[in-house]
Amino acid sequence: MVKAEVHISNLNGTTTVILSGDWTKNSVAVLSNSFETLTCKEKTTCIFDFSQISDFDTHGIMLILHHAKRIEALDCLVSKVGQSDHFTKLWGICEIHFPQEIIKPIHTFFIFDYLENIGKRIFEGQKTLSSFFSFTGELFHFILKAFLNPLTIRVKATLYHIENSGAGAIPIIFLTSFLIGIVIAYQGATQLEKFGANIFIVEMVTISAVRELAPLLTAIVVAGRSASAYTAQIGVMKITDEVDAMRSMGFSPWDFLVLPRLFALLISLPLLVFFADIVSTFGGMVIASTKLGVSFEEFIDRIQETVALKHFIIGLVKAPIFGAIIATIGCFRGFQIDSSTESVGKYTTISVVNAIFWVIAMDALISVLLTEMGL
Repeated sequence: MVKAEVHISNLNGTTTVILSGDWTKNSVAVLSNSFETLTCKEKTTCIFDFSQISDFDTHGIMLILHHAKRIEALDCLVSKVGQSDHFTKLWGICEIHFPQEIIKPIHTFFIFDYLENIGKRIFEGQKTLSSFFSFTGELFHFILKAFLNPLTIRVKATLYHIENSGAGAIPIIFLTSFLIGIVIAYQGATQLEKFGANIFIVEMVTISAVRELAPLLTAIVVAGRSASAYTAQIGVMKITDEVDAMRSMGFSPWDFLVLPRLFALLISLPLLVFFADIVSTFGGMVIASTKLGVSFEEFIDRIQETVALKHFIIGLVKAPIFGAIIATIGCFRGFQIDSSTESVGKYTTISVVNAIFWVIAMDALISVLLTEMGL
């Protein structure tokens, strides 16, 4: 094996790069640092001389190509001399398959990069929004189709997802709801004691919990658990070609993957919200009894007398809306995952963030609309 070398000279504004020896896989690691001093002024010529190369392969040519394109990006003219026919053919093949690197000139104005990034983000956002509307349109089509032909609904799969997404979330929802009830009652008790209005702790805890906090926090917990799970599960199935295999066998991914998950959250989330209402109210009752002297009996009687049923119903109505948002986003992001394992983590994170954001945004929108309607 002949040692590979790089000789760089600059004469009369022309840079000459003389390559010699074996430019093969074994030499690339050593040769990668040999081009550190290679640079070129704008509008000048850089000549690559290959006449002294004794052996080469794709690794060596790819290394040369990388630095040749780097010089071209500096607005220099690159020319090649001394190459054999075999070298020229392999160079052409490597150039066709060369990665599309974005090699930016050294002197760039930062505002252009900033505007370019904004444009890319706007374009990607528009593309994602278009794909999401297309996804939801197909989803409505298959929901209608399922209701017109109920026998196609996969009940067993739906019950399985109800168990995982609903029953599996009960412990964490119990803990968060109980603590929220305690926090509301404890903070309210400190203020109500100053005015001797201890009994109003009932309305404070009950209305805020059953109307707003219990549905919202339950949806956030389920979004963190189920949206991520749905995205990861469908994404892994795409990577392992299970989705394509399902289509090739004549099975619809919508009926097998999307609808059971959607129906599971539409059914389980209202039940979880009802459970959270009871637990958060009980948490408030504990603090009202220990800190304000309002017994459990007085608390329950006060609820029956002063708290309207509409608050409880509003909280339950929000639940299936939140469930549909979580399931739709989780499945949509799952189908966006490509063949790389890195995209599983990326889209799983995006799925959770999107689901939580849209749950909070929808809750705010519903609250404003109901307030304007006098409810």
